[in-house]
Amino acid sequence: MGDVTDPAPVRVLLVDDEPLIRAGLRLILEGAPGIEIVGEADDGEAAVTLVSDLAPAVVLMDVRMPRCDGVEATRRIRALPDPPAVVILTAFETDDFVLGALTAGAAGFLLKHTAPADLVAGIHQAAAGSMTFSPSVLRRLVSRATNRPANDGATARLGALSEREREIAALVADGRTNAQIAAELFLSLPTIKTHLARVFEKVSVTNRVQLALLVHQAAGAP
Repeated sequence: MGDVTDPAPVRVLLVDDEPLIRAGLRLILEGAPGIEIVGEADDGEAAVTLVSDLAPAVVLMDVRMPRCDGVEATRRIRALPDPPAVVILTAFETDDFVLGALTAGAAGFLLKHTAPADLVAGIHQAAAGSMTFSPSVLRRLVSRATNRPANDGATARLGALSEREREIAALVADGRTNAQIAAELFLSLPTIKTHLARVFEKVSVTNRVQLALLVHQAAGAP
């Protein structure tokens, strides 16, 4: 029997226009298990180029940067073939750029004062295809999406779903994981994943947060 080898580390690209921030992130992450820093960029323009050159699995992306901000960089990165997950890392939890970055395909949003252990966990979650959020941020995003009248466009997009697909979309919007949805609906995990892939395609979203926001926009303010 061959030796059991450790899984390959998660390749991470750091993007921030502040050298001290990048240095601090490198210091934290270089000592973390299962993470490899493959490069740094000081703006979104350089980040897009480095993603193509270095093939990271996760990009830690600042939002406010010169030349090309994090929203546009996220949109361009997510449009690449086999793109990495992009996690927004910023000090501004109420920043309008954040919602734009999530709409552009970001896999989550962490505050810069996030504890090192939570930052490491968030990177691994994003690499595994899960969403990652600072708790206060997720609450504010959902509140922001629902504190407005129902959106007819969102309602029409959800109208393309089957009854089962709408049920699953509602559970995603309620914060349930795939495993929790499978248990609640008495379905297998692969079945839930298949349904979600179809839902994403039908309503033209690329991740769970975009789907959750769409559901809340369709519902409008309570």
